Parts: sequence; structure tokens; C-alpha cells
Amino acid sequence: MELAGIHHLTAVSSRIRENYRFYTNVMGLRLVKRSVNQDDVSAYHLFYSGDKKGAPGNDLTFFDWDIPREVRGTHSITRTYLRVNGEKALTWWKTWLEEHGVVHEPIQEIDGRATLFLEDPEGQRLALVDDGGAGDPHEVWEKSVVPAEYQIRGQGPILISIPELRYTDMVLTNVLYMRQVRQYPHPETKKDTIYVYEMGAGGAHAELHVAVQPDLPAARLGAGGVHHVAFRTNDADYHDWVQRIQSYRIPNSGEVDRYWFRSLYFREPNGILFELATDEPGFAIDEDVETLGEKIVLAPFLEPKRAEIVANLKPLD
Repeated sequence: MELAGIHHLTAVSSRIRENYRFYTNVMGLRLVKRSVNQDDVSAYHLFYSGDKKGAPGNDLTFFDWDIPREVRGTHSITRTYLRVNGEKALTWWKTWLEEHGVVHEPIQEIDGRATLFLEDPEGQRLALVDDGGAGDPHEVWEKSVVPAEYQIRGQGPILISIPELRYTDMVLTNVLYMRQVRQYPHPETKKDTIYVYEMGAGGAHAELHVAVQPDLPAARLGAGGVHHVAFRTNDADYHDWVQRIQSYRIPNSGEVDRYWFRSLYFREPNGILFELATDEPGFAIDEDVETLGEKIVLAPFLEPKRAEIVANLKPLD
């Protein structure tokens, strides 16, 4: 039983129309699922993907909450890496971001990979990283504004910040079977160390990077911040993972059926929200692949309230 890598990452936006334009018209991602937060149906839950079908490992998702900007700090997910193939792709992206007025830093080498830091319009910290074409197969979305050879191929690694490593390490290694494989200085605060944990076969798409930053204040979730990160499990192991988390007496959500995948939520010892999510059944269970994301789709248990839910949502287009 092992995790295969990053499944998805969910962040917060208070300007969802601007968010939609940025991630589709600038980042070239496809909106593969236009739905609502199943625990707060007044808010959108938008799923963007660099993969035509929205395969696990590609999905960057957002809750639409009207809240203040994030207060940055530790006890939080601090940067989302998006993978591209080759340094030529990074050079293309640098020019593209400049043309669109996107805040970014020069291309630099971080942990042995060419990397380009940037921020979205609400200050969410992103990075484009050259993974050399490794990771899971990527299906090109032919309608993207980004040429096929430069498109985002998926997520990973994900960077989190915590003040103390010991107990988080115990959960990552003893409970989740991750492996600590190396460390490197934090590129923004050289005195701090980042520890790299691998899942499955490893590689950028299957890494969690853990920055230990005891001198930072605690973060406060807000727009431009990240709500949680999800890790991939196959369907066959899902119930076993639930039992394993419960056997360690870690407070958790229990089994949650999100219709497009099944989930389990819990917080690691420094308070960051983790999710384990299944690969199946996927986004094509209720929509044709060619028209993913074009209309509002609700999980079956929400369908009886469709008219009320849709009436309260903002127009995106």
C-alpha cells in the first residue's frame, strides 16, 4: 500500500471571474469541472487541469470564498509547483508571463531543477518547474492558448511550511509510507532547510517538500492561500487507508464520497489539511470529455437543489 503522488491541490479565490480568466487565458489550463463546494454550496468549486481529461495529478482547484487575502506564514502550504518539459518551455513561459504582466522571478535552479517562481493575481505562490518530461502521461488539450510542447503537465512538488519537523515526519514516514530522500536550503530564506519526501516511484509529481521555519508566524487562510493538498491512492487501497489513519487515532473525516473520487481528510501534526483521494471514477463519469467544464455539474445528492444553488452563483463567462 503506497501513495502514487499528488492528486490535486485546492486553493481559495475571492475574485473567481478573474481567477477563471487567469488560469484559462494565461496559464492555458482547461476548466474540466464547473461545480460547487459540496460542504458550502454557495461557493463554486472549479477544477482546472493541464490534461485534457483532468487526470489525477493535474488538477488545481479553487473554492470561491469572499474572504480577505491570506496572511502568509508557517503551518501552511506555501507554493504549488506546475511541471513543464524542458528548459526551452521555461524560457517560453518567462516571455509569455512578461507579455501578460504576471509577477515572476528569473529562472533559477532549485533542488537540481530549473524553476520559475510566479504569483497569480491574488498572490498565490506558484512555480513552473522543468521535470524533463517525467511523471504520468499527459494528454494535450488542443484548445489551450499554450502551444502543446509548452503546456503544463501536472502538479508537483508541493511545498509546505511547518515550525517543527519531528511529528510531521512521523506521520509522513510511519503512517503514509513516504520516504525522506534529501534536503536543500530554502531558496527564499537560506537559513531554513527543506526536506524532500517521496511517494511511490518518486519524481517531481510524487514529492512533498517540507520547509522547517520556526521563526515565522502562523499563517491565516485567505484568498490567494491554499486550503489543502490531496495525495493519490488507488481504489483498492482506499478502505485500508481509512482504517490505517483511524488505527493511529488521527482525527479524520471518515470516508467521503465526492462522486468523481472518494476522499479522506485529516490534519498532520502542524495543522496542515491533507486529503487522500482515489483515482477513480474520474470527471468523465457525468460529462463527455469534449465538453468538460462547459456547464455547472452537481453531485447527484445535490441535484434536487440545482435551481436554488445555480441561482446563487456568480456568472463566470
